[in-house]
Amino acid sequence: MTPEWTKNIIYFSSLLSSKEEFNPFFEVLSGIFKAQKIPFQLLPKTNDIWARDYMPIQIERDDFLEYRYDPDYLLSTRKQDRGSKTYPDLVCDALGLKTRKTDLILDGGNVINSSTCLIMTDKVVRENRYRYSKKALIATLHEEFKAEKVILTPWDRLDYLGHIDGVLRFIDEETVLINDCYKDDFDLIRLLRKNGLKTEFLNYNVKKSYKDNWAYINFLQTEDIMIIPTLGTDEDEQALNQLAQFYLGYHKNNKIIPLRSEAVIQYGGALNCISWTVDAF
Repeated sequence: MTPEWTKNIIYFSSLLSSKEEFNPFFEVLSGIFKAQKIPFQLLPKTNDIWARDYMPIQIERDDFLEYRYDPDYLLSTRKQDRGSKTYPDLVCDALGLKTRKTDLILDGGNVINSSTCLIMTDKVVRENRYRYSKKALIATLHEEFKAEKVILTPWDRLDYLGHIDGVLRFIDEETVLINDCYKDDFDLIRLLRKNGLKTEFLNYNVKKSYKDNWAYINFLQTEDIMIIPTLGTDEDEQALNQLAQFYLGYHKNNKIIPLRSEAVIQYGGALNCISWTVDAF
């Protein structure tokens, strides 16, 4: 599998540049890339901004896994929910990108990986229950993702999306960083350590945690840069200082950059959610 720290091109939904409510945010974001001489492109034919959720997952340089983007939160009878669905095959066709299709139902916000280890919340079991037993699902995940190790963590039902990218991120091949709100989830921690992973934790020393501080771990990462969402709160500096120590290589090269991100966070996602990163194809 292709981990985030090896990727070199970033894509965003074209809606970030065309919708008025996102214009100021996107101007600052795109300005960062231009100043750093980091390439980025816009995805056509998208119906929402959450590119991470619907775009294929890069397994190898020329191997992009296109899954069934039919998560339960898009199956609502509410018109606005159905209307927000993006069809990844249309986007990929417009890009000229060939993909390998699987019948697995999932979304990219529930995928975090190193080169050998795939981590998802076990919401993926529920969403594929009519096609796969849990045992068969895990075997299929191994096969489709070419993963040596598959870890399904407990789904936090407070997050109806069931995504993993607000829970933890890889620091390196052997270590994961766990978000502050999950530092006392001993079942999660035991499971990760049982599977041979080391664990580190974000911690915020404040009287009252800000409701959106989950977003700090939902950063955008490539081989050249880390952009950390900030909120204008007391936790900002603490999060940035800790991330600088956990991702020391970026910090030493002045490649950790904060970005006020309330413009997207208010809709339930942050910088990993709005980006699709690839090792250039």
